[in-house]
Amino acid sequence: METINMIRFESDYTEGAHPQIIDALVRSNEEQCPGYGVDRHCERARALIKDLCGNPNLGVEFLVGGTQANVTVIDAMLHSYQGVFCVETGHINVHETGAIELTGHKCLVVPGVDGKVPAEEVRKAYKAHWRSADHEHMVQPGMVYISSPAENGVVYTKSDLIALRRVCDECGLYLFMDGARMGYGLMSEGSDLTLADIAELCDVFYIGGTKVGALFGEAVVFKSREMHRSFRYAIKQHGGMLAKGRLLGVQFETLFEDGLYFTIAKHAVDCAMKIRRAFETKGIEFWNNSTTNQQFPILTNEQMEYFTNAGFSYAIWGEAEDGSGRTIVRFCTSWATKSENVDALVAAIEKM
Repeated sequence: METINMIRFESDYTEGAHPQIIDALVRSNEEQCPGYGVDRHCERARALIKDLCGNPNLGVEFLVGGTQANVTVIDAMLHSYQGVFCVETGHINVHETGAIELTGHKCLVVPGVDGKVPAEEVRKAYKAHWRSADHEHMVQPGMVYISSPAENGVVYTKSDLIALRRVCDECGLYLFMDGARMGYGLMSEGSDLTLADIAELCDVFYIGGTKVGALFGEAVVFKSREMHRSFRYAIKQHGGMLAKGRLLGVQFETLFEDGLYFTIAKHAVDCAMKIRRAFETKGIEFWNNSTTNQQFPILTNEQMEYFTNAGFSYAIWGEAEDGSGRTIVRFCTSWATKSENVDALVAAIEKM
């Protein structure tokens, strides 16, 4: 049950949309546009994304949400007998209710390092599959799935992606990046990636709007024209082709025409790092070294109760691994996080 009058830090999708997006939707509300994402707003948004990626030959399509994007991309690109490598904590493995498996594609779990897929583990798992005398009785690997930031807020570096790209080329695997929180990763001080780097190194990725300023929407970007050529069939088949597609185009057009996407993402990251520094100054340990909008302090039951009673919400992540009985919690900022709310939380941390 929702508790009212809380200052909410449990997720980055508690608010609606950035005011500039709402204004753009209102301004275009009575325009007459073709349906299904072939209107001028979608075309303009595609052009802006291609320009930022430094590649006019990319294919760009818009879907409503992250799970829908993951399912449609994976099912469209893999043969019926293929599966997708991911880490145990990968979003498609733990937070999508078996949506990938429902399409017949298995999540093939490999050991992760700090929440990320290591290139060498992919190579080992791929070779193990083909060395097995029973390989044709098993799910064949066809893709590597990563998300950046990962579920734990950690970002992939350019060297991480280069290593994965090398292994995928060696093994004939697609590399797919889930970018639901991509903006927060790109604006993180721990990232050395650009959108152009991602476009060069991944076969397909998507730019998340739902968690980074949009009312809803994800922009799926394909490197290969051949891969992109049939994707609209897959969108329609999976129930993802929005009749009023211009609603997606207007939002991504607004996010990218003047750099709004990056500005608001940086605001969220700056807020999160201010919160992290306050916890660190107080001597609170962290689960990991996230430099994005998700921060994971480890709190006692009394400390958790203190923040709840002080009017701050957060997400429970799991039990601390050291047997201390403490809990890993998540404080998550967003494009809409108010500076005064961050200041209030920092003041509460200082007084705890």
